[in-house]
Amino acid sequence: MSVKILGTGSYLPPKVVTNDDLARTLDTSDEWIYSHTGIHSRHVAEADDCTSAMAAKAARKALEAAQVAPADIGLIIVATSTPDYATFPSTACLVQAALGCAETGAYDLQAACAGFVYALEQARCWVKVNAGKKALVIGAETLTRIVDWRDRGSCILFGDGAGAVVVGDVPDEEGPAAHSILWADGNGARFIYREGGTRLPAQPGMLPIPYLVLQGHDVFAFAVRSLAKVTNQLCEKLGTTPADLDRVFAHQANGRIIEAVARRMKLPIEKFYLNLETTGNTSAASIPVALDEAVRKGELADGAKIVLCGFGAGLTYAGTYMQWPYL
Repeated sequence: MSVKILGTGSYLPPKVVTNDDLARTLDTSDEWIYSHTGIHSRHVAEADDCTSAMAAKAARKALEAAQVAPADIGLIIVATSTPDYATFPSTACLVQAALGCAETGAYDLQAACAGFVYALEQARCWVKVNAGKKALVIGAETLTRIVDWRDRGSCILFGDGAGAVVVGDVPDEEGPAAHSILWADGNGARFIYREGGTRLPAQPGMLPIPYLVLQGHDVFAFAVRSLAKVTNQLCEKLGTTPADLDRVFAHQANGRIIEAVARRMKLPIEKFYLNLETTGNTSAASIPVALDEAVRKGELADGAKIVLCGFGAGLTYAGTYMQWPYL
């Protein structure tokens, strides 16, 4: 039996905020932002969009591409750091209702920007022990609602969006070898965080929505080390080398991070799929959005050797080596 990605989908809200738009209220410019991040613009959810709505829109496209009906989905996992509700119900349950899936398990997974890779591995394992069942894996974020738009160091980075894949088994096939790595380093928890949970006692009166806090230099150094480490170890496990990869789908956090990873691994930057110039950092959505874009552009041929790798708050980092579309 093999496990495959049967279809992909994505959704980006129509509202676009450019660097020039930000420069009207911040001490910055398009040139400064692009030179530091590789980002020119980002998509921003408006009042009638939310994480679950965007997730459902991406999921419908993935279901259509896979030619799978909602009734055939047995599990929905939504990787997100910006759920519709602070704790419960899960965003995945809202997506399940929106899609009309019946007798379907649904839950959220919180591993920040590495969440999609974590969720994909969980779905792969679930499909292996639930023959004939199909899983829907979604990364979706409305990060623009938790950033401080007065903070030039963070608000310039983030955008909103959702990406999804349908995962299923093929009983009569034996797919090529694949492997995943899921790691974490909680010693860096304060590098990226957002207050507002139960760590602190409740305060009387209404509290403002807590903003995302980012220690940029620390995150940059961790990201370069972790993405290179994950990719190298995945290739070593499969008896190959990064030079043999056709494409690397790294978390689209910052173009300068990906450039530094390419230099560290002595790989041409062309091996790394890049779309953050017009999406910004969409956290758990970034890898599936990039994957869907590559598929729909015809840039991902069957049998292509690829790595999906991400890092995020926690600190978390993870990667999956696969020969498209086999997991």
